Amino acid sequence: MTSIIGFLNTFFWGYVLIYGLLAVGVFFTFRLGFLQIRHFPEFIRVVMRAPETDSAGITPFQALCTSLASRVGTGNLAGVAVAMTLGGPGALFWMWLVAALGMATAYAESTLAQLFKVRGQSGEYRGGPAFYIARGLNAPWAATIFAVCLLLVFGLVFNAVQANSIAEAMNGAFGVPKLAVGVVIAIISGVVIFGGIKQIARCAEYVVPFMAVAYLGVALYVLIVNIADVPAAFMLIIKSAFGFEQAVGGIAGAMLNGVKRGLFSNEAGMGSAPNIAAAATPNPHHPSSQGMVQALGVFIDTLLICTATGLMIVLSGVLVPGGELTGTPLTQAALTAHIGGAGHYFIAIAIFFFAWTSVLGNYSYAENALVYLGLDNKIGLTSARIGLLLMVLWGSYESAITVFDAADASMGLMASINLVAICLLSPLVVKLTRDYFEQKQSKNPVFDPHKYPELSGKIDAEIWHEVSSSPIAEVGVTPAKA
Repeated sequence: MTSIIGFLNTFFWGYVLIYGLLAVGVFFTFRLGFLQIRHFPEFIRVVMRAPETDSAGITPFQALCTSLASRVGTGNLAGVAVAMTLGGPGALFWMWLVAALGMATAYAESTLAQLFKVRGQSGEYRGGPAFYIARGLNAPWAATIFAVCLLLVFGLVFNAVQANSIAEAMNGAFGVPKLAVGVVIAIISGVVIFGGIKQIARCAEYVVPFMAVAYLGVALYVLIVNIADVPAAFMLIIKSAFGFEQAVGGIAGAMLNGVKRGLFSNEAGMGSAPNIAAAATPNPHHPSSQGMVQALGVFIDTLLICTATGLMIVLSGVLVPGGELTGTPLTQAALTAHIGGAGHYFIAIAIFFFAWTSVLGNYSYAENALVYLGLDNKIGLTSARIGLLLMVLWGSYESAITVFDAADASMGLMASINLVAICLLSPLVVKLTRDYFEQKQSKNPVFDPHKYPELSGKIDAEIWHEVSSSPIAEVGVTPAKA
């Protein structure tokens, strides 16, 4: 079994996804006319607009914060350090490039998730890749595989990984027993997740901005104090990216490690963030607006938070490419060099918040898998929530590599299915995008299902009917079955 899992991980992460995620990012960047650059101000506007009153959905800002809760984790601190140790400072440049391309991919998958969303048994909006795979491509078998993988990976195993990171950090910095840390995480996580998606979204709305601003604030202080060295730091990153500075593996090492870390961190194309994107009530009331919200999430995750970590490491002078100091200890050493012993404790606290909110964000994705599989009843939801808490307790104390490797293989399969799906549905993404910006020239964009007869019977038109001025029945657009 171990050899099979190892083979799958090598196949997915060594070949399919590294090149597939990049290729899809390039594909959508050109197909959408560099949307992430030309219309970046619109990405910010759709997040800042006043939310629409709709009890069935969460606000776009809550959807952004919940997706960031999952995206922004220990990888933003430890993962960046690992990439720079293995590939030199230039790895950060390739992370930037991957994020810039990934914004287009994130836009595409979240736009589709919004379009094909439904109402769950509780009446709240649900959706994600499983829904647009089943309805948009008429491939329920692939959607079921995706949903099962999503449930196992984000509902269970990855939360054990996050709990393990928190326990290690708290034990190393403050000497707190790992199991005690696990009990605390399980309790505070249970209080939130048993309240459902809306409770998770409300928590993320407050905690995520706080943790992001606090971390970026410290990074900004470091930049100001070292302002004279900042231009040289950027030059070092760029030179190292193209092999003009000594680094392990040269340009190939910088590119490979930067690309891998960038892809793992921002999750664009993985099929995870679309699950919370579908739960939002967009404003403007058009699927494309929620796609823009999630594209902005990629920008914040990598181009802001990962960059903050990378610059603090470069400016500290503690980075030794190929050296033994890497991961969280390297980030801690870097911040300690800037602000003294408090840096060690600050990183431990940051890991707590980054990893704990990832547990909440991950679970919100898993609930959408339960909806697709028809398990969003009291028994199904309670079982999933208890399973998550047990994995948190187990993960805080144990680190079973085989289980985590199996999760990586499942995520690889999940992401591969999603990439094929969004490429096949790309004509629809392009049509939605053109529709949004054509309308924006003269009015507030509004999605009208009557313009999309090809979606007849595939979307839940009752969700979108209020945007149409004529009866839905006239064009044969009927509500899709949940």
